[in-house]
Amino acid sequence: MSAPAAFSNAQVAGALDEIADLLEVQGGGNGLRIRACRNAARTVDGLGRSVAEMIAAGGKLDDLPGIGADLAGKIAEIAATGTCAQLEALRHETPPGLAELLRLPGLGPRRIQRLHEALHIESLQDLQAAAQQGQLQRLHGFGAETQQRLLEATRLRLQPQRRLPLPQVAETVALLLAQLKAVPGVHEAVAAGSFRRRRDTVGDVDLLVTASAPALAVHALTQHSGVTRVLAHGTTKAGVLLADGLQVDLRAVPPASFGAAWLYFTGSRAHNIALRRLAQEAGLKLNEYGLYRDGRRIAGHTEQSVYRALGLAWIEPELREDRGELDAARAGTLPRLVELADLRGDLRVHPASVLGSVGLRALAQEAMARRLDYLAITARFHAGGGAQGLDAAGLARQLRAIEQLNEGFEGFTLLKGLEVEILEDGRLDLPADLDLAGIDLVTGVVLRAFDLPAPKQTERLLRALDDPRLAILGHPTNRLLLQREASAFDLERVLRQAKARGCFVEADALPQRLDLDDVGCRMAREIGVPVSIASEAQEPAGLADLLWGVGQARRGWLEPADVLNTRPLSQLRRLLAAAQGRAAPEPAAA
Repeated sequence: MSAPAAFSNAQVAGALDEIADLLEVQGGGNGLRIRACRNAARTVDGLGRSVAEMIAAGGKLDDLPGIGADLAGKIAEIAATGTCAQLEALRHETPPGLAELLRLPGLGPRRIQRLHEALHIESLQDLQAAAQQGQLQRLHGFGAETQQRLLEATRLRLQPQRRLPLPQVAETVALLLAQLKAVPGVHEAVAAGSFRRRRDTVGDVDLLVTASAPALAVHALTQHSGVTRVLAHGTTKAGVLLADGLQVDLRAVPPASFGAAWLYFTGSRAHNIALRRLAQEAGLKLNEYGLYRDGRRIAGHTEQSVYRALGLAWIEPELREDRGELDAARAGTLPRLVELADLRGDLRVHPASVLGSVGLRALAQEAMARRLDYLAITARFHAGGGAQGLDAAGLARQLRAIEQLNEGFEGFTLLKGLEVEILEDGRLDLPADLDLAGIDLVTGVVLRAFDLPAPKQTERLLRALDDPRLAILGHPTNRLLLQREASAFDLERVLRQAKARGCFVEADALPQRLDLDDVGCRMAREIGVPVSIASEAQEPAGLADLLWGVGQARRGWLEPADVLNTRPLSQLRRLLAAAQGRAAPEPAAA
């Protein structure tokens, strides 16, 4: 049997960030040490190769940028054990609830110290109680709005079942499956549950294996390096809890039942109930062991065999929510869901700062490596410039840099875009006299006042869509997964206005957003508004996030034709130009 898998890069980066968090929350920590830990965490998380593999191959971690011998030693210790001496010491010295408070949006170490000193707050429960009693708004620098926001954040954090973002879980699942597949005698090892259906968050993970010696696979899971508690341990199944709070359940099933078990444990519960009802109507019995007629199994070795025996086409996992997929499977009208390979480009790459030609070229090269044909550089515009975005002069410089780079590309184009704020009254934060003749697209986003009453938020977005300069409404609901609820507004009315205007709506693929969600994507499809799947990448590696946007689009039944950026560049430019009420550029410009 293989040795237990080492800790993933994401887990190592998380431990480094926790060291920095605890140093900050304690106060008086060395600023250089804190920044060094933060930078090291970003470096490790962005590596294309696992730290554990580098160490095993004899690589030197202190050759990585910003990582000295001391940090290299800590990283090696964390990769092997999940922790290090400094982290354990800091955990021991810090009240456990204070570190958890750091994970709330809008709460930094100084604010936590103030809450601790003034109100003796040491946990999420303490903070929730103080907010409910109106104590926070009495402190300088908080106020009623901040108090309400923190109350909502604590409510989300204290929900009974903790859920984790899908991308965070994906790396863990990949490691677990790789370990199980390496166990002697394992033939199949797959993930099921909400993870397989690509839900935006995951509460627990179900794994299935077929194996000649199931006990070896079960033992391998219980010995995984990330396990903090074994919840159950038998000869054919096990349940464990990982350090990040994720519960993982493993079941070994016989090959003859593998398809039925995979179908059953993938879910959803509503989909399974509908399938069982359909089986009963046909005089059959369906469970995780197979599909039976008069006690004899007639299907179950594959999912396809079960669906076929029920008179259905195989249904993609993302659609299994009992939202009409069984009727479509029976009628042969299931959608051909969009795939990552269908995307021809990315329409919102959002550099954190003004990029020169070197940074833009790196983004373009990564896009070309991913077989994309175009990439829209949509830097934020702000008339005053500075940290809030490009002013007119900065925009002109960036447009020139894009034009110069495009002259050297063959078969690839950097598009010129802008991201602009939708103000509280619905106006675009864009001067009327700004020359947009050289701009390919304008994306509007809400950046504040997320909690307006639904009628006002709806009118805000409708007014923004009325502006003829706007082409795409970006991350429309403004949610942050597990941190901030979606804004309340009439999405159907907004989408119908976008359709009337010929505008588009975005499915932001940032793992913490995934906005539009699956329900919003389905509504856009039904109304006829093309969806732009955009990464909002700030650096080349961020283009990988397109995968998560595609997942939400698939859950929303989107086909390639429903996605704006599956179009070839010439067609895309015509659509963008029409949305913004101008003539499309000449074909030669493509």
